[in-house]
Amino acid sequence: MKKPLGAALFALVIAGAGAAPAVAAPVPTEGAASPAVKAVNFAGTVSLSNCSGSVVRFPNSADSDPALVMTNGHCLETGFPEPGEVITGQSSSRSFGLLNSSGSRVATLRANQVVYSTMTDTDVTIYRLTTTYAAIKSSYGISPLTVQNTHPTAGTAITVVSGYWKRTYACNIDGFVYRLKEGDWTWKDSVRYTSACQTIGGTSGSPVIDNATGKVVAVNNTGNEDGERCTENNPCEVDESGNVTVRQGINYAEETYQIPACFGTGNKLDLNASGCVLPKP
Repeated sequence: MKKPLGAALFALVIAGAGAAPAVAAPVPTEGAASPAVKAVNFAGTVSLSNCSGSVVRFPNSADSDPALVMTNGHCLETGFPEPGEVITGQSSSRSFGLLNSSGSRVATLRANQVVYSTMTDTDVTIYRLTTTYAAIKSSYGISPLTVQNTHPTAGTAITVVSGYWKRTYACNIDGFVYRLKEGDWTWKDSVRYTSACQTIGGTSGSPVIDNATGKVVAVNNTGNEDGERCTENNPCEVDESGNVTVRQGINYAEETYQIPACFGTGNKLDLNASGCVLPKP
């Protein structure tokens, strides 16, 4: 995992963070067209106490719906969900710093519930806020990011937007990993970045945005730091035949296209909905 920056882990991750700036510092892909990268900004992203995230909506969400924040399962304030564990409807009072397009914090948003959280098959936590999309737009002029409901495509130009660091990472989707194994956890059909996205601790939960559409196609979550095989902070790729590949210095994200099918009217979670394939409790 891209380690959350909790007190117990801060000393470990800060060494890897180097001089990571706390101001907007886009890192363009070499040779990439700059207008596409500039189209992606910080509006709608959030900073957590130890991670990054974003205010998200689904294609069928209404402006009057309770707003949702998406981050990683391993960013959950009560600790990492165990393998096979799925958490729904858990009370929460977690706060989030809402960022505008330039990365300035303009508001504090608060959750009242962990709607869904797991580190099985994927690595995601979705919080319900105490306010609506319309209220956020009216007060701060900021719209949520829309989660794309179709599978991402290899070669797509993407930007990972970290609300924690107020920093962006630009690269492309290199491909997809049948199984990504890290410690006791296994994730399915993960996104592999090209090497330009050198994400660091604190970028966990950042939205991965398609530069062309502005939609969220994945949530940033891990990378192989030391070249170890399938250990924590050193995920390995496992193909359909069980062959293992280790790619030191390469980072990954978990797809989000399957999430919208699990939310119905009023942004209510329905794990039994047609087309919903998220793990169930």
